[in-house]
Parts: sequence; C-alpha cells; structure tokens
Amino acid sequence: MFPLSLAKISFPTSTHFIISNKRLLLPLLLLLCLAYTPMRSLTLAAMSDAFFQVSVFVAATLFIYYYVIDRLPQLELGYLSQKSPLLEVSFASLLGALPGCGGAIIVVTQFTKGQASFGSVVAVLTATMGDAAFLLLATKPLEGLLIMIIGLSVGIISGSLVNALHKADHLRPAKNNDTDDCCNQPSKALIISKSIWQVVLIPSIIIAVLIALNIDFNSLDAALADSITLFGACMALIAVATWALSSKGQSYQDVASEEETITPPSKLYKVLQDTHFVTAWVVASFMLFEILITFAGVDLKAWFADYAYLAPLIAVLIGFLPGCGPQIVVTTLYIQGIIPFSALAANAISNDGDALFPAIAMAPRAALVATIYSALPAILVGYGLYFYGV
Repeated sequence: MFPLSLAKISFPTSTHFIISNKRLLLPLLLLLCLAYTPMRSLTLAAMSDAFFQVSVFVAATLFIYYYVIDRLPQLELGYLSQKSPLLEVSFASLLGALPGCGGAIIVVTQFTKGQASFGSVVAVLTATMGDAAFLLLATKPLEGLLIMIIGLSVGIISGSLVNALHKADHLRPAKNNDTDDCCNQPSKALIISKSIWQVVLIPSIIIAVLIALNIDFNSLDAALADSITLFGACMALIAVATWALSSKGQSYQDVASEEETITPPSKLYKVLQDTHFVTAWVVASFMLFEILITFAGVDLKAWFADYAYLAPLIAVLIGFLPGCGPQIVVTTLYIQGIIPFSALAANAISNDGDALFPAIAMAPRAALVATIYSALPAILVGYGLYFYGV
C-alpha cells in the first residue's frame, strides 16, 4: 500500500496553475503539432498567416482606436435620458457599435445603477460586435464599417421599441453599491511580451503590408520566405503563450473573454492583451480548419454552400455564447470565405461579447431577456440579407 493517498498530495502553486489552466492546452497542442513532422509545415504556415494577416493589423488598429477613444468625453446616459429617450438609446447603440466590449459594459453598469433604461441595454447588446470587430476592421475595413452601421441602426430601433413596451427600470435589480477594489497587475509574461513587441512591431507591419500587397517572397528568395514564416510562427506562439499565462484559465469566462484591465490603466498593455486574445482564437480557428481540410477531408466552404440557409441561424445560436472568443471564430469563417455576410451580420447582432458576463452577474434576468430580444432582429436581418443574396 502507498503511504500517502493522491488526495493528500498538495501540488506547488505553480504546478497547480499549470495543471488547472485550460488556456495552456492551446500552446501545448501547437507545440505537439510542431513536433509531429507531417503537421509541422502546416502548423508553421497557419501560425504565420494568423500573425501577419491578423495580429499585426489588429495591434495597429487597437493603437489607433485607444488613442482616439481616450480623447472622447464619457457621457452619462441618465442625463441623456432626461433630455430624450431616443437620444439615450442612440448613444447607447453608438457605444455598442464601437469595437470592443467597453461601451456595452459601461451601459450595463449604468443600468444597474439606475442611470440607464432597459431599452438602452437591449440597444447596446444588439449593436455590439465585441472584439471580433477589431479583427473585421483590420482585415476587411469596409465590411467592418458596414457591420457597425447595421448594428447601430438595429440597436436604435430595437432599444426604442423596448422602451415603448417596458418601463425604463424594467428588470432592474436592487442597487448594489459594493465596488471591487481588486487590482490586476500585468503578468511577467505580458511584461516580457511588451518588450518583444516594441522591437518587432514596425518590421512586422512592413512585412504584413507587403504580404497584403501580394508580394511573393518565395520568388525573391526561398530562404527569406522561410525565415519570415518562422518569425511569424514564433510571434504567434509568443502571443498565444502570453495569453495562456496571463490568466488562471479555470472557467469558461477565463477562456472565452479577454483579461481585465490592469491597474493603473495602460493603453499599451490593453492593446497587447486584446491582440493576444484575438491571436489565440484566430490561431485555434486556422489550425482547426487546416486539420479538418487536410486530414479529415471536411470542406467547410462546400458544406455551408450546400446548407447556406442554416448559416444565419447557426451564427445567431453561436451569438448566444458569452464572450468574444466564439464570435471571433465566426468572423474568421467569414474572412476565409466560408460563411456569407448574412451570417456574419446575424452573429454581430445576436452576440453580446464580454458584456454578457457582467450583465449575468449584476442583472441576470435583464441579461436573459435582452439576449432574447437581440436574437429577434438578428434572425430578421440575417435572413433578410440571405434572401437578398448577400
């Protein structure tokens, strides 16, 4: 008999972190794919494409976005509501239409504090696309702007109708004045990543632009092309590893949503946090598609072409999932030409991004009803665009 039972063995804190962190599965799987010779070239190409085609442009877009948004005044929805309910709902929709989940979280928080109406919650959750908007704007800016306009318009209409049907305090929970004073400090991995990004960002942008212009590096120098692929794959692995090590990764929310803003706030760290988050989900998507096509023989593009009528509905159902991770998968499918624009629009309206987590925590009934309300216009718009041939 063994003198000690497994139940009595206590693992060191670092060991327990590694075992319990579900985020670490992705970098470990990537390393296994790199070690397995038949999958090495496929993995290197997928990781490099994810970095140069997505991560670099997302980082650049985020820098511009946070620089601009930092200079915009933050308005109280309660003041706007007194002026005009339509003005309140319109501004809530505008906050939701902006890339990221910050605007939606602001409206949800103000609703629980009695400063915003239930209609504004529906408006902002309908209009928001979450972090997937950064990915779309970075790769297909015109489509990204169109989705923002659609989300803004549908959000205003939906929020106004809800305010006409319900009182402003519909499903508002009792006020809770407790505040969370916990500080979130940058992880060591994020600090190291910051130093690396400061060195490689400009060269990476140059290479990414050249790739976007269809410059064939293989025709110039095969060794140069291989070096660029290896460099992109290494940067993608660094981004994924940093994402994995920056959270406990124990719950679905830890995996599917971005990290909390560090204290004190830093735009540079926020850019890196969001870039790593998007990179991790895009790399996972790229790898999944390559494995399905190369080894399983599954042609997702052909499948969705055969069952195109299901694409908007599937996109709406995925939108019910909290967090931005699943929505990034949908956006990646669109960027790769696998699903139509109608499915992307349906998902953008249906999904609530990371804002659904605080909504569930602070006002669960309001979150559930608002999600259902946002699904109705998502189906109408998605299938409207589908039958229109988009």
